[in-house]
Amino acid sequence: MTDTHATTTGGLMAFWASIDPDYVLRYQQWHNCEHIIERVSIPGFREGRRYRVIGDSPQFLMFYETDGPAVLGSEAYLAALNAPTDWTREALRHFRDPVRNVYTTIAEVGLASAFASPYITALQFDLAPGDEDLYADDWIAAACRIRGVTRVRLFRSNAAIANITTSERAIYGGGPGSQTHLVFIEHDRPPDAVHDPVAAGDEGLARPAPRHHETRGHYWLEMAHRAPAVREGGAA
Repeated sequence: MTDTHATTTGGLMAFWASIDPDYVLRYQQWHNCEHIIERVSIPGFREGRRYRVIGDSPQFLMFYETDGPAVLGSEAYLAALNAPTDWTREALRHFRDPVRNVYTTIAEVGLASAFASPYITALQFDLAPGDEDLYADDWIAAACRIRGVTRVRLFRSNAAIANITTSERAIYGGGPGSQTHLVFIEHDRPPDAVHDPVAAGDEGLARPAPRHHETRGHYWLEMAHRAPAVREGGAA
C-alpha cells in the first residue's frame, strides 16, 4: 500500500517509559482496566495502544491518537491530567526514564487495519531544515513498499503542548524528548522477519537527508482500545 496523503489534522501523544520490574503486572492491570479506558473516553481521542519493547527490558511505548494536536491541550484532557486517580498516582511513581511527546501528523502511507498492528518500529530523530518534505514523500513511501509493512507515518513534535505542566507530570518527573520528528512503521510480523524498512526508506530518498540523534525501538502489541465512534466507523 503506497498511497501517500499529507495531513496536519491528526494528533499523537507518545510516552516511553520503563516500569519497575516488580510492578509490571500491576502496571498492566492499571493501564488495561482503568487508564486507557479513561483516556479514550475524552472528547477527541480516537485510540490508545500499549506496546512492549522486544527483549527482556520492562520498557513500554504507550500512545494515544486524537483528532488533532489541540485535543492534547484541551480543557477536558488537562482536567484529567490534573486530577489523577489514586491508582494513577500509584502507577506513575513506578515509571523510570519517562519521555512524553505530543506530535502533529505530517504524512502517512498505507491504511489503518481493522486491528491494531501487532508490531511497530519507532524512530525518533532530528532533520536538517528542508528535509522534512523528503521524508513525507520519498522516505515513507519506500519504507511502506516492504512486504509485511502495513503503514508508515511521520510526525512532527509540538513542544508548546508537550511542555504544559500538569499534576501527573509532577509525579513521574519526565518531560518531552529533544528530537523533532517521529516515524511509526507498523508491520504484521516480527521485525526480524521483515526486510529492513528503514534501509529501504533511506534508499528511496531523492537525495541524502541523514537523521540526527536517532533512537530506534521495536515493539510488540500488548493492548489497544478504540473510542466507540471509531469502532463503529465514525469520527471520534
